[in-house]
Amino acid sequence: MTALFGYQTALLLRSQRWLPPVLLYGIFLVVGIQSGQPVLDSLGYAAAALLPVTAWLVRVCANQEPLAARSITAAATSPPRVHLASLLAAVACAGAVGAAGTMFVALISRAKSADGQVEIPLLPAIAAGLIAAAVCLLTGAAVGALCTRPLLHGRGWSMSVTALCALLALVTSGSPAKYAVTGLVTGSRTGSVQPAVLPLVAAVLIAGAATAAVCTLSSFRTADGAS
Repeated sequence: MTALFGYQTALLLRSQRWLPPVLLYGIFLVVGIQSGQPVLDSLGYAAAALLPVTAWLVRVCANQEPLAARSITAAATSPPRVHLASLLAAVACAGAVGAAGTMFVALISRAKSADGQVEIPLLPAIAAGLIAAAVCLLTGAAVGALCTRPLLHGRGWSMSVTALCALLALVTSGSPAKYAVTGLVTGSRTGSVQPAVLPLVAAVLIAGAATAAVCTLSSFRTADGAS
């Protein structure tokens, strides 16, 4: 798995297909966050922006390898291992981007509540922001994994479904991502830091189930492409 992960990561970095989603995340931060805004509000926005970016990166990694090369690596190891490595490469890239974005937002934001009356401890706020980012990352990874091969093969169709599902994951009641982001916004209004521990557990379970499902079905991708 270490070699496969390194291989998939190298493919992603060399292809520069990571650039559009990373630029999108940067645009989200530049347009949506200004210096001096309440730190928890800003961290919530940054975490929410990470969800569609992660879903996009997962789609990129799941489809970046040419079919002939995928067939060779799958034959040398197994299709589920190769597919898992591609998902892990996407998650690692999104995690690095999300961590950098979270730290940047924390540095330029004001450690105050939304009304400016309550001092917000910065380190707990950063920790809560990182947890919320992890929740959105895992939710976005699940969305991306379920909205591309081996479940959906048409790129235009799967891209549309990915965008729709990413939006629903941010606004639907019961979504771990919505709960985590809402917790930061609510904490900014009340002046308290509320780490989204339960949403993180739920996001881990959802991402794990989605990963297991698509990796189990990944052998159909090679069969479909070869037929």
